[in-house]
Amino acid sequence: MLSLDFCGMAFGTPLVLLSGCVGFGEEYTRVQGFANSDAGAVCLKGTTLKPRLGNPPHRIAETWMGMLNAIGLQNPGARKVVDEYLPKLDFTETRFIANVCGSTVEEYEEVTRIFDDSPIDAMEINISCPNVKEGGVAFGNDPDMSARVVEACRRATQKPLIAKLSPNQTHIAENARRCIEAGSDALAVINTVMGMAIDVESRRPVIGNNQGGLSGPAIKPIALLKVHQVYQVAARHKVPIIGQGGITTAGDALEFLIAGATAVGIGTALFYDPLVCPKINSGIVEYLKRHQMAHVTGLTGTLRLYGDGGEECSG
Repeated sequence: MLSLDFCGMAFGTPLVLLSGCVGFGEEYTRVQGFANSDAGAVCLKGTTLKPRLGNPPHRIAETWMGMLNAIGLQNPGARKVVDEYLPKLDFTETRFIANVCGSTVEEYEEVTRIFDDSPIDAMEINISCPNVKEGGVAFGNDPDMSARVVEACRRATQKPLIAKLSPNQTHIAENARRCIEAGSDALAVINTVMGMAIDVESRRPVIGNNQGGLSGPAIKPIALLKVHQVYQVAARHKVPIIGQGGITTAGDALEFLIAGATAVGIGTALFYDPLVCPKINSGIVEYLKRHQMAHVTGLTGTLRLYGDGGEECSG
């Protein structure tokens, strides 16, 4: 009931463990009862061409119903990940997806090429990275730059490419369209929402980078809307979506599937419940049985809107 085909990859369940939350695939295997096989795929930590030390502390701050993080893409570099980390993974357990990062279009292409020559199953393109040649503006906030990055990565591999879309932009559906036309096989919706926390005693930001990405239940309503908006474009091209942002229960996962996701990402929830995946899987199966549905894929995009579903003015 839970298995599915995602861009030619066989997923045992619709759950995907999100990049930055499970290290390079081995981090949670030390937890008794945890198994990578409870997820259809595991996204490895964001990887650049050369090693990076990341941002100064503090890097993480707990917020109301969420978490801010500004790790700064600390990683050992793509070549070391391929040579030393991937051989330790059991590719019979689940699918493993690399998370490709870069400061230039050329770096994205080179990292993709390195992972192409490896056992990795697919690549997620993190287009939320800052573009050093354009004053630090994130690639993912500009549809033209997003398309250029996807095109470059497409030149470097025939493996499935998943463009990870940022909510910090004006028109996410247009960006999705451009990424699809540039060669993205799937979309991950959404990345973190930018936010800040302030220490009132020192009157300084809590995060050493001043701002960070907000994840957790606080962003779930935003993520759901963005998945619904992107689905309007992706469905026409038969491009699947990994819906993500604040999923902690089976009910949350079901909402994302109904909104248009084919698979759903689990991230921040793992920090306080490493064994959450079996619970979510069981909840989805129970729902399918209760509604007499044979397969989880029958849920994707079944949202029924009121009226014309048009946008409303806020405030």
